[in-house]
Amino acid sequence: MSNSTEWPLWEVFVRSRRGLSHTHAGSLHAPDAEMALRNARDLYTRRSEGVSIWVVPSTSITASSPDEKDPFFEPSADKPYRHPTFYEIPEGVKHL
Repeated sequence: MSNSTEWPLWEVFVRSRRGLSHTHAGSLHAPDAEMALRNARDLYTRRSEGVSIWVVPSTSITASSPDEKDPFFEPSADKPYRHPTFYEIPEGVKHL
């Protein structure tokens, strides 16, 4: 925080009524987790869009860099068995 009066930044994740997973809805500033949760409810679920909200301090999130995507994800490229592209689907099979 650059200024002692600035509140920490929180990332907000909302699970919609139709969804099974939480999705990132946005960010907000709040002095603590309880206030962040209340503000997130008021800001991101005004029309009853959500059934669950997570708030996470932005400083607690660690993410991979888009600039390093090729070397970071390269180890998974040498595992062809993870992607069944070499299997032939028998004729007449509609669903696997």
